[in-house]
Amino acid sequence: MTTTIHAPSRPAAPAPAPAIDLGDARDRLVDHRLYARVNSPERLRRFMEMHVYAVWDFQSLLKAMQQRLTCTSIPWLPTPDREARRLVNEIVLDEESDELPEGGSASHFELYLESMQAAGADTKPIERLLDLLRAGTPLPQALAGAGVPTAAADFVKRSFAVIESGSTHRIVAAFTYGREDVIPDMFRHLVVSLAEQDEATWGRFRYYLERHIAHDDEKHAPVCRRIVARLCGDDATKWAEASQTARECIEARIAFWDAIAK
Repeated sequence: MTTTIHAPSRPAAPAPAPAIDLGDARDRLVDHRLYARVNSPERLRRFMEMHVYAVWDFQSLLKAMQQRLTCTSIPWLPTPDREARRLVNEIVLDEESDELPEGGSASHFELYLESMQAAGADTKPIERLLDLLRAGTPLPQALAGAGVPTAAADFVKRSFAVIESGSTHRIVAAFTYGREDVIPDMFRHLVVSLAEQDEATWGRFRYYLERHIAHDDEKHAPVCRRIVARLCGDDATKWAEASQTARECIEARIAFWDAIAK
């Protein structure tokens, strides 16, 4: 009589953790033809005059994330996720009150405007937009009234569609993968080209880019990826929605870059 000895059963390997699926969108954005075309002072100014709207709505995405993950109302109440609360507030501090090279602090948007002024770029349209918004004009009418270029207005409207969705994991995915994760690789192209330009004219713009690269690469992107993972957990539907939102945001940036390149 033959006796069969069975090896002790092993527990099944855990399923791989879900992840954001960007397809090839990120690679297409990082390798976009626009960077090689921003190769003269005039083209740098034109780029800034379009890109400034993405700098502005970045801050709006950030505030939407802060509103969803921290308490910004009165009476104050503690929000459920203590770690996310700390991480988001650290990002807000960097983006709204970063250090200036000569001392003091400013938001990255204000630093960008100062960079435009030093470079001789036209800041009047973005300043008109801010004035209209301060006066209570709804965003679509303010974009039209300020004369914002169509491609820039379309990009901003896409960002605000995510904000107005009210979906926390979508908002954080847009901020993380549509901005913080990809911005360093986009900006490195421009930093290289600025090294050959006049320091007095372009030094502040280069400082802005280098600060964003340092913050996003070393701190913000890893932190934001952790927040996305905490929000989505083991929920496959949330991961799919976060992936879709991230891809759509990158595709919107590619369309924006296409328009500027033309």
